Amino acid sequence: MGCVASLQGCSRLLDSSISILHDGVRDFPRTKQVLRTERHFELTSEPALRKAQNAITEEIVPEVDHLLRRVEQQLAKMERREKGLIAKVELQEGRINQTAPKFSDKPTRSGVSEISPTEQLKMLKNKRERLEHTIERLSLQTTHKERQLRMSMNYGV
Repeated sequence: MGCVASLQGCSRLLDSSISILHDGVRDFPRTKQVLRTERHFELTSEPALRKAQNAITEEIVPEVDHLLRRVEQQLAKMERREKGLIAKVELQEGRINQTAPKFSDKPTRSGVSEISPTEQLKMLKNKRERLEHTIERLSLQTTHKERQLRMSMNYGV
């Protein structure tokens, strides 16, 4: 009887161990799937990255420089146009503000000019302003034409 009881004790111990082992490994296939490593990204060496960066830089920098030059040219063109328009507006304002009638150097029947010297002075000042604006506008046009000529000679247009 001692042998049988000992064998039954060993059998229960073995059943208990199998049960514990079964509980421990029951989740093993899922754990295996979770722990499996998958390569999602390609690893690249540092020299290869630097080489690619340099290639991109060499490709992009000239294009960016070209675009910046074009922007600067357009800004200069717009500034010249703005100055011309301002001069034109000032000239037009001068013409509009000139309300005094034009005087003639012909004396009246009495031999005296109809316009007083202060009015003549005012009219002459207005005329001088108009002429100054005209000179400024023509100067801007000349500068613009010279620049166009230089650009056409530089670029062979």
